[in-house]
Amino acid sequence: MGQQTPNKILITGGAGFIGSHVVRRFVKSHKQHHVYNLDALTYAGNLENLRDIEDSANYTFIKGNIVDETFINKLFLDYKFDGVIHLAAESHVDRSISDPSSFVRTNVLGTVNLLNASLKLAKGNPDFKFYHISTDEVYGALGETGFFLETTPYNPNSPYSASKASSDHFVRAYGETYGLPFIISNCSNNYGPHQFPEKLIPLFINNIIHNKALPVYGDGNYTRDWLYVIDHARAIDLVYHKGKMGETYNIGGFNEWKNIDLVQLLCRLMDEKLDRPRGTSEKLITFVKDRPGHDLRYAIDAGKIHKEQGWEPTVTFEEGLGKTIDWYLGNQEWLENVTSGDYREYYKKQYQQ
Repeated sequence: MGQQTPNKILITGGAGFIGSHVVRRFVKSHKQHHVYNLDALTYAGNLENLRDIEDSANYTFIKGNIVDETFINKLFLDYKFDGVIHLAAESHVDRSISDPSSFVRTNVLGTVNLLNASLKLAKGNPDFKFYHISTDEVYGALGETGFFLETTPYNPNSPYSASKASSDHFVRAYGETYGLPFIISNCSNNYGPHQFPEKLIPLFINNIIHNKALPVYGDGNYTRDWLYVIDHARAIDLVYHKGKMGETYNIGGFNEWKNIDLVQLLCRLMDEKLDRPRGTSEKLITFVKDRPGHDLRYAIDAGKIHKEQGWEPTVTFEEGLGKTIDWYLGNQEWLENVTSGDYREYYKKQYQQ
């Protein structure tokens, strides 16, 4: 019996934070797949995240942008993928407030380009699937109690969440209208190694290292559910291989923290690891004017994926936060490169082809 042809999976945004962890997991754990990593290598995409697997026989990197419809159509025609895991997105709320149009282009039009190209492949491949990764922010804000369910009505409050909600709706519409096999998952806040330091945890780690202010919005009582990125990659693996077509899965950490409590914990851990007197980092906390459209609380009920797939988080927040801090402290050159003013020139020299 001859060797089976590898199943070809396109992972978009695979050089980004969550995407790189998903790519690594699929390349290492699923030799029956050939993983094609499509990334535009914008500021948050970094091939340094994948140095350890870049020479793997079942891995190929492709530089390109999902907003380029002609490029996407040719890519799908040339490679004839068996499945798509779509993570490529503009994802920072603050950036969406200052430049909403770029979020529409990437998150909405880019997704539609992928859906159109996928339709052509799905017609000739009954096993084709389109897996769209989204966010809990599409549901809007919660009060002090309750959780987001897969059936919670959408109520996005920022340009970022509105763009992701729109892309979710397009995926479902292509399923209903054209019969495209799809799955969607909506996740809570991710944290862990390789996250670009515009997000709270890596930003504050970097600021503490350099004794810079820690800007906390409003009164700091905004609550988020935090999920260690490697646990999220495990969940994506399970949903892709075992999830039911046409279904939505909420993926959360069962781990709610108020921003101010999280920052204070982070400060204590950083003081310990940097051998600074306790309370040193906490003095850097600075309360700043709240941002527009700031949702009070997000919390996910991940009961469905637990019941159907047996998934649950394996890393406690304190453990995950400690591992995250250790990674950034051990990779300060990476941190300096991605935050430096000449980062783009450095990046071109290192990775652009």
